[in-house]
Amino acid sequence: MHRNFVLKGTVCYSQSPHALVTLPDAYLVCEEGVCAGVFAGWPEAYRAFPLTDCGTKLIVPGLIDLHVHAPQYAFRGLGMDLELLEWLAAHTFPEESKYRDLGYAREAYTAFVDALTRGPNTRACVFATCHLPATRLLMDLLEASGLVTLVGKVNMDRNAPDGLREASAENSLRDTRAWLEGIEKRYERTAPILTPRFIPSCTDELMRGIAAIQNEWGLPVQSHLSENPGEIAWVRELCPNAAFYGDAYDQFGLFGGDVPTVMAHCVGSDEREIERMSEKGVFVAHCPQSNANLSSGIAPVRRFLSRGLRVGLGSDVAGGCHTSIFRAMADAIQMSKLRWRLVDADDKALSLAEAFYLGTKGGGAFFGKVGSFETGYEFDALVIDDSALAAPFTLTPEERLARVVYSEGESRIVAKYARGRTVFAA
Repeated sequence: MHRNFVLKGTVCYSQSPHALVTLPDAYLVCEEGVCAGVFAGWPEAYRAFPLTDCGTKLIVPGLIDLHVHAPQYAFRGLGMDLELLEWLAAHTFPEESKYRDLGYAREAYTAFVDALTRGPNTRACVFATCHLPATRLLMDLLEASGLVTLVGKVNMDRNAPDGLREASAENSLRDTRAWLEGIEKRYERTAPILTPRFIPSCTDELMRGIAAIQNEWGLPVQSHLSENPGEIAWVRELCPNAAFYGDAYDQFGLFGGDVPTVMAHCVGSDEREIERMSEKGVFVAHCPQSNANLSSGIAPVRRFLSRGLRVGLGSDVAGGCHTSIFRAMADAIQMSKLRWRLVDADDKALSLAEAFYLGTKGGGAFFGKVGSFETGYEFDALVIDDSALAAPFTLTPEERLARVVYSEGESRIVAKYARGRTVFAA
């Protein structure tokens, strides 16, 4: 479809965590891949644009996954009786070692990209592995899908098994530069993001080198932060000069400020770390299902929001078992209720409007003006047939949206757009 068009249907989008806009029989205009507005009638200025009448179907922004591991898709749902560090050793590292075999990587990554393409997410921050050919292959597949992604070749030169641990910081940095040079100007929708796996897997020499590459190339950064009590204690041993986990990144200049940074989890972030993230504009990728599956705990999302942190949602496959950020919205609400009931009565549970914001505009901000239908935002959209969720009474658009979030498997995405281009349409 041309990047100038109009969709008519029941439009839902967020303006803020507390402002969910729902408009039945509305006209949503895409002009050159950007949202030109939502209107009660078909504006005369856009009458030349082709119109798709979606009837009463829901039209919502594409969802944003701020944290997903592409090589882990193949073993999602396995090892969920383990905690993080044991799970990494028993399942994650052995599986990721297989991606040195490009044939295996092609089969596994094709399955991942197919699932992502069929689902509701239009953008994602993606971890690959340390293997260059497999990482380029993943980027090729994602580019062909029509989705918009940031993909990272993983850096790790310590505390990983042979075959996955890079030989040295020098080798890891050399390969990272070769990767960046090899993909320069290769893609339109797929871009690199620097990806030191986490502090325990990266020596100081490697972190200094990544910071130098970041300064040279101006790239964003993704990693993990304060996910699990055992991991936090390990970082304390490895980095005795760091005031807290996030400070270990900040000492190398890889923690926000002029460096766009997204950190996954932040379950155990203390007040010092939260304050630093707020000061530096670090994005939090809240991964509620993974945090439950790996016994990491419940992130203080209400506290993050009240302190003005920038928060989105992550599937964290395979710590999480589902790629859909609709599922992450439901999990975020449910986990926040448990935190309010069992941990901190001052942490009010998330509302549907807040969770929807996190999975759209909140996470979308990492990509720029993304995740809303406000004028000037990049046009990412889903058209959803929720007729299978019909009720014997009239549902408001917000109630219909709630049922999609909580019962996603019973609704169907009939069209999907990213940057105004059709990803698929039934």
